[in-house]
Amino acid sequence: MQLTGTPFFVCTVILVPISIAVAMVLWGRVRGPKPVRVLSRLAMLVFCQATAVIMVFVMVNNANLIYGSWDDLLGTGKHVRAVPVVPPADPAPNGAPTAGATPAPGAAAPAGDAKPPANKVQQAFRGVDDPKVPGDVQKTDLKGQLSGVDGEVLVWLPPQYNDPAFKDKKFPVVELIPGYPGSSSTWYGTLKVSEQLKPLMQQGKVAPFILVSPRTLLLGNRTDAGCTDVPGKVNADTWLTRDVPQMILDNFRADPSADRWAIAGYSAGAHCASKLSLAHPNRYRAGVSLSGYNDPATEKDSLVGKDPALREANNPVNLVKHAAQPPKVALYVSGNKGDGYEDGQAIASAAKAPTTVQVVETTGPHSSDVWKDMVPGVFEWLTGVIPVQ
Repeated sequence: MQLTGTPFFVCTVILVPISIAVAMVLWGRVRGPKPVRVLSRLAMLVFCQATAVIMVFVMVNNANLIYGSWDDLLGTGKHVRAVPVVPPADPAPNGAPTAGATPAPGAAAPAGDAKPPANKVQQAFRGVDDPKVPGDVQKTDLKGQLSGVDGEVLVWLPPQYNDPAFKDKKFPVVELIPGYPGSSSTWYGTLKVSEQLKPLMQQGKVAPFILVSPRTLLLGNRTDAGCTDVPGKVNADTWLTRDVPQMILDNFRADPSADRWAIAGYSAGAHCASKLSLAHPNRYRAGVSLSGYNDPATEKDSLVGKDPALREANNPVNLVKHAAQPPKVALYVSGNKGDGYEDGQAIASAAKAPTTVQVVETTGPHSSDVWKDMVPGVFEWLTGVIPVQ
């Protein structure tokens, strides 16, 4: 029985009154020495409390899709097949190397080992087995050819995609990064991104973006990969910025121009969105950060935050300060005071044209309810950066 969805939740709900009824029936029937009776009754109380706690946990997890599977919850999933040395990346289009830059989707490949696969890899797609995720969201299991990472990728196509009038059209793309811990389903199931944007796309208020949400929970044992290539541990950056985009280009009519790609995230995913867009300006034109942070060590389980050199190299402020040339990236950074707002101001203070940073102060808790309500406005802003064509 899967962790998310109705069946397991119903079981936990039923178990609560059953545990209480069992305790009431057996309470006066316990026999033996006093210590045995006390321990037996204490065990009954603990069992009742445990069933109630499990029910609440499952209810919260279903609402927020924090853990998408038992493997994610228990930290037993294996998504790093290997950690190969990643081929060197192309320089930025103007010839100036960028921090951790990789070739733009569809761009000319560098010579030698950095050359991407010559043949397209066609993926098999299926529906998402989660009642909270809309039926028009597709799922595939991708084996990252460059990163050595294996994981699911969820894809939603805009209403125009299958319209005969758009049969020769190539579409812009937004990668959607969940928080930590977080599921690739959260943007669709909790933030309702496709359900909110579909009518806006039909009305022409939002560009017809292909929405892509890849797995980011790659390491077990309660460890956050931080969307970073960590030698000997994981190639999370390469997975997100090279393998996943290449799969989209191989299987869909996606626009290969970096000017038509963006990346968005909330919480830990917001940190990823800021960092990856600034580190790869020849891949992403825009980044959206909802209640994020700059210092990777803000997330106590971050593998990157525990390494001083990686911690400095993956701070968006440092990426802006130390770029050979200011990246042509538009950032939208939102957050409450003490929860991302000051981090956005720090990036804005360090940024120089053509980098632009719009900082928006929000109110409310660090929660999906706040981010869900922001989705329409954020994508209208994105449409201003990556307009309808």
